[in-house]
Amino acid sequence: MNRMGSKISKLLLVSLFVTAITFLMLDLLPGDAAYEIAGKNATQEEIDEIREDLGLNAPLVLRYLAWLGRIFQGDLGTSAVTQEVVWDAILSRLPVSIELMLISQILALIIAVPLGVICAWKAHSRLDGLVGTIGFGFMSTPVFVLSLVFIYLFALKLGWLPATGYVPFSQGVLENMRSMILPGLSIALVEWVPLMRVLRNDMMAAMKEDYVLLARAKGLPDHKILLNHALKPSCFTLTTLLGIQAGHLIGGALIVETIFSLPGVGRLLVAAIYGRDVFMVQGCILFITFSYVGINLMVDGIYILLDPRIRQQEL
Repeated sequence: MNRMGSKISKLLLVSLFVTAITFLMLDLLPGDAAYEIAGKNATQEEIDEIREDLGLNAPLVLRYLAWLGRIFQGDLGTSAVTQEVVWDAILSRLPVSIELMLISQILALIIAVPLGVICAWKAHSRLDGLVGTIGFGFMSTPVFVLSLVFIYLFALKLGWLPATGYVPFSQGVLENMRSMILPGLSIALVEWVPLMRVLRNDMMAAMKEDYVLLARAKGLPDHKILLNHALKPSCFTLTTLLGIQAGHLIGGALIVETIFSLPGVGRLLVAAIYGRDVFMVQGCILFITFSYVGINLMVDGIYILLDPRIRQQEL
């Protein structure tokens, strides 16, 4: 319980720090939010009136404290550009972002787990070296480059999958998956590499343990030793890494949603930054921060379930 309370306290501190830094960075951006809202043909009097209505003439610290006060009342504010309620705008786009991150993580695990097991079994072989080289190549490639390559190859050249756009589940599961497979794969091909390397190294260490050596002495086949004796204890670090990768998935979603025109939270945030929509940006950043730390809290809980020793320490 003490550990969980400490985690929640850190969540609040991280959220305050991130939102304060974001508020400052938005204020330092060139341009004027009032000018963006008023339009190019607005007069100076109209711009000044908008600045006064939005409280942009107040000092930065006072504006941040006023926003923070509304947050503690459960009010994320209303977009000055689109007039959308920030919380409603985030919730309406959240399913797309969640689906993208889930597909990306599932695809990354589908690639990483079998390759991690095989590379641990064939450690230091040519196959292990080849997989490591390929993985290094993917990890060194930016997500936006993979996205553009996939669009060119699978959408423009082959015509197998759509280049942009999102099809909701209500219009068909197959069409939904066709619209999400390229975005998900663009992120997954970068994220599978550290998962595979961590699982490979942990399984190599587990295969030197006494209980694995005893299983070998009993004559158990290699596949049973790998899957039944070495894989489960090697998943602890992998589980922790999944929580840490949530930040990478969110960062990848910001880029991928924009490239593939997916109506998710990432694309909403990018559009809000371009439009100097302070309340929308702050609401999205706060939501992403809570989501990231919340995922790590969830991973801690899973870790406790997997390892009885940690459960006893918590009690």
